[in-house]
Amino acid sequence: MTTENRGLDRRTFLRGAFAAAVAVPITVSLASCSSGSGNGGGGGTKSASNPFGIKESSSIDAVIFNGGYGYDYVTFASKLVDKKWKTKSKVTPQTNIAQSLQPRFVGGNPPDLIDNSGANQIGFNTILKSLETLDDVFEANNYEGKKIADTLYPNVKTPGTFSNKFVAMNYVMTVYAIWYSASLFEENGWTPPKTWDEALDLGAKAKAKGKYLFVWGKEAATYYLTMALDSAIKEGGLEVMNAVNNLEKNAWSQKPIQDVFNALEKIVAAGYFIPGGAGTQFTAAQAKWSNDEQAILYPSGGWIENEMKKATAPNFKMTGAPEPTVTDSPKLPYEALRAAAGEPYIVPSQGKNVAGGKEIMRAMLSKDAATNFSKTRLAPTIVKGLVPSDGFGSTALVSQTKMLDAAGKNIFDWEFASLYGLNTDQLVIWNSFLSGQATVAQLTAQMQAISDKAAASK
Repeated sequence: MTTENRGLDRRTFLRGAFAAAVAVPITVSLASCSSGSGNGGGGGTKSASNPFGIKESSSIDAVIFNGGYGYDYVTFASKLVDKKWKTKSKVTPQTNIAQSLQPRFVGGNPPDLIDNSGANQIGFNTILKSLETLDDVFEANNYEGKKIADTLYPNVKTPGTFSNKFVAMNYVMTVYAIWYSASLFEENGWTPPKTWDEALDLGAKAKAKGKYLFVWGKEAATYYLTMALDSAIKEGGLEVMNAVNNLEKNAWSQKPIQDVFNALEKIVAAGYFIPGGAGTQFTAAQAKWSNDEQAILYPSGGWIENEMKKATAPNFKMTGAPEPTVTDSPKLPYEALRAAAGEPYIVPSQGKNVAGGKEIMRAMLSKDAATNFSKTRLAPTIVKGLVPSDGFGSTALVSQTKMLDAAGKNIFDWEFASLYGLNTDQLVIWNSFLSGQATVAQLTAQMQAISDKAAASK
């Protein structure tokens, strides 16, 4: 989830729709959790060098989503904390955040730090009142003595701000794109498609070479939702995003969305998806693209290179390109991108060591830990200026920089799915649609029903 430094200094997030979406009151179902600074303030004396009042020799409990980026980068940061404060940090990997941690929220004993990510993240609307605000983390100095806020890319608070509360530090810069092997494309004289008609033509060329255009896995079927919605937003403009983000009635019936859905249906009907994705584990499906090169395109965030580093062909020059548009004259240019800070870290107010959770964040935002993440995960953090121009040898990372440079100010983001925890429900219909078992009309109706249910719960 990611980018390199040169592009982001000049970009502006176009996020008015999201701000409007979260301006309404939010029902918090885990009401037993209190708000504000909970019972784990720290116990130490606050100072410039100890901004949160962490107590020496205290214990810190962190639960980290074990996904595309793994979790040992947090272990790296926690060791810096332990060395500095003689603390004892426990960093636990977890693949199902909601199922494992919601009972702990209800029971009043959540961890001190959580990476609330993955397909089964906890919907922020259910825990908003039980989270610490994190403005003090950004106002603190890092381990090099510099104010953290001054070291970060602009607008990185935005995706973690709900109802005017900054409660989630999104650590990694994320660029969403269509990924391909530049070496394979050069070998065959192919270029990434700029329109869906070009994608259909490329599918025919791939089929002539015994390959497929796309592949998907059951847990990642909604990657195609992301691709479709991003494409429709570029085609129809930000009003398309506004309607979806605000859970409006008939939002999924907007013409740009319908045009993209219909284009995808043609690709499915033509047999350009590798069959059986609904029954295939997602990394196994992705390996058919990155290692076996059975499929030639894959939509994902910039975490894909690190996620598949053990299953990528040696000659595979992983490269990103913007999603196609419907026409060659969209309202936003083809180069426009969905990009934002991602991988949200939260500190529950009822954690036993709130100061410890924030201190690990402070360490993560310091030079050594942030550089370690970028070098080992081939993705930049929200700390600017730490990724070299060669992207640590990553063609994927270099291509993200180029895409951001080309996008300029035409960068947008939407958050409705993570805000309301909708991904699990959306996976069902998208697996069916990509399998050819659901029509565009059924896809539209089900997506709208999911949005309507979320709207009713606000």
